[in-house]
Amino acid sequence: MLSKRVIVCLDVRDGKTTKGIKFKGNVDIGDPVDMARIYYEAGCDELVFYDITASHEKRGIMIDVVRRVAETIFIPFSVGGGISSVEDMRDVLLAGAEKISVNSAAVKNPKIITEGAEAFGNQCVVLGMDVKKVEKSEKIPSGYEIVINGGRTYMGIDALWWAQEGERLGAGEICLNSIDADGTKEGYELELTALISENVNIPVIASGGGGIPQHLADVLKEGKADAALIASMVHYGTYTIPEIKEHLKSQGVPVRDQLQ
Repeated sequence: MLSKRVIVCLDVRDGKTTKGIKFKGNVDIGDPVDMARIYYEAGCDELVFYDITASHEKRGIMIDVVRRVAETIFIPFSVGGGISSVEDMRDVLLAGAEKISVNSAAVKNPKIITEGAEAFGNQCVVLGMDVKKVEKSEKIPSGYEIVINGGRTYMGIDALWWAQEGERLGAGEICLNSIDADGTKEGYELELTALISENVNIPVIASGGGGIPQHLADVLKEGKADAALIASMVHYGTYTIPEIKEHLKSQGVPVRDQLQ
């Protein structure tokens, strides 16, 4: 079995790492460059950087912060937020990122997924999905709806359909974020994660809800995710990455050794 990845997420607003609950009440908690270095040295497998207000504020991503993070770490680094064209993607990759995450822009203009995959390779394009549980309907048969603009705009798009469409268009990976679980530290949305993981042929990163190491074990096994995104549980010093990985190993989840 392939090793499962532990990925740290840095949500960035106005140049500072921030954290909220269900996309609300964000509080600034530190400098993203310093935090990136600490997590890299602690053994995280990848880092994700989201400029969380770029799309809503209709502006480009903070390239200078991306460049400074990229100069600090030597693990795969994914960047999202405010990326709406192939030129934006190129700028982010040239600044040092390995992957580009498209979310709101891809929903509004799906061809950006294909254009990015053709220009830089499928492995560089991550489809970010912010998902909310809703009543099942003819329009939303899975009961999970795509929401964009930082959780502000419901799109009437079924999450399962969009995941499969994103794969068809050329995305090499999906970062699946449950808005209902985000920041709650009560566990990942296992039903949603398993639904998407079982119905696409590309890696799925589970995001939203990690609070204790067992939550990662649950989503990597029951949710069939390929990787788990964490934020609160390490940002506030509740757990270290080595502690999380040791627990995963004890649960039979294959993980990479430190700085492997």
